[in-house]
Amino acid sequence: MKPYLRAERISGKIQHAITELLSKKMQDPRIEMVTISGVKLTPDLRIAYVYITVFGDKKRISEALDGFKNSKGFIKKRIAPKLGLKYMPDLRFVHDDSFDKAARMDELIKSALIGTSPTDTPDEQ
Repeated sequence: MKPYLRAERISGKIQHAITELLSKKMQDPRIEMVTISGVKLTPDLRIAYVYITVFGDKKRISEALDGFKNSKGFIKKRIAPKLGLKYMPDLRFVHDDSFDKAARMDELIKSALIGTSPTDTPDEQ
């Protein structure tokens, strides 16, 4: 049985706190329609990698990451009291592309079942 690590518990708290903050207090248009898909803390609890999912093109993803980087101080200040830690971890925002990869794999599987290439158009069949 794997022990329940402190870093995992705190990661969950950080994810919940940031998600709650996004839904209530954040007014930056660059980070609208963004989902926090996960948080991973380093074992020493100094760095928290916050994974975000953004629906849109690369420009939209870049804008959302810039919005989070600019709001990092505000976010840390708001969530620190909820965590009850001696030191607030440094937040690093990373785009989570696992949903994009999953959608691509789903598209490839569907096209394999149908027997067409995913780039084929209906006119080429």
